[in-house]
Amino acid sequence: MAMWIDTHPPLNVCVLQTGETYACAGGESLLRGMLRLGRKGIPVGCVNGGCGACKVRIVDGSVTTLGPISRAHVSADEERAGVTLACRVAPASAVTLEVAGRLERPFSRGPATATSPISTQ
Repeated sequence: MAMWIDTHPPLNVCVLQTGETYACAGGESLLRGMLRLGRKGIPVGCVNGGCGACKVRIVDGSVTTLGPISRAHVSADEERAGVTLACRVAPASAVTLEVAGRLERPFSRGPATATSPISTQ
């Protein structure tokens, strides 16, 4: 009986906006590593590169691609600037990333401000 053994040591992945860190196997996508541990720092969509929900920017560290990155979601210029889809890359070293997709806004808003009460005359 053959047994599969992962020879890739786990590497730390840190989501900048939440400060959450999780261990991801070297041959596993950043997104699947997060999901396997039940974490929620990176937005999740189709998990296969088609929706762009898991768009992130690699701030520190390096990744290897696991498949093509859709130009519908990440332009060549963005890719050169470190933007990628978390479902299509695996860590090659410890990685710090920031969410760059649709759900970036809740993390990047300034402090909440009070608004004037609504009048109900």
